Amino acid sequence: MDVEPSRKRADRSKNLVGFRIDGVRYAVRILRVREIINPLEIVPVPYAPEVILGVSDHRGEVVPVLDMRRRLGLDASKRTHKTKWLIVQSQERAVCLVVDSVTDVFGAEPSGRREVPRWNESTSSRGIEAVYAHQGSLVFVIDVDQVVEPTATLDLAEIAHRANRERDDSTTIREQGRIE
Repeated sequence: MDVEPSRKRADRSKNLVGFRIDGVRYAVRILRVREIINPLEIVPVPYAPEVILGVSDHRGEVVPVLDMRRRLGLDASKRTHKTKWLIVQSQERAVCLVVDSVTDVFGAEPSGRREVPRWNESTSSRGIEAVYAHQGSLVFVIDVDQVVEPTATLDLAEIAHRANRERDDSTTIREQGRIE
């Protein structure tokens, strides 16, 4: 599936959308970003991985909501007036990334590229695609497909079916308790 939408950009040198998580600068390739929005209502999803807060209805599409703080091994997100959602397109589906704040749209100069640090064998699971020096600090560019990997196996239809079955079972148990 081709994830690069056919849209026109005024300044093609601006290829990254910057955001912060716990004070650290990150970015995502601009062609993977559908939209930047304020947080919407989240519907919790039973049996979902811990990094998935639930799902949200975004323009008629059910979109998994992924907490980037949890995904990076930090404490869960606390919603503030700066909290934003990046709706990104992975190979599989649209996914919402919850970030502390969105900073800017900027261009990464090839001369600013640094080597991605290797911490251990599972470094790729962190989802860092590149590192750039930008305006006096390092910016970690995330690999959208690796970061949203926990949503790939999220079968929304199956989860809804389980939740309905559990709700029906608990309703039956409550009703049986009233009859006796």
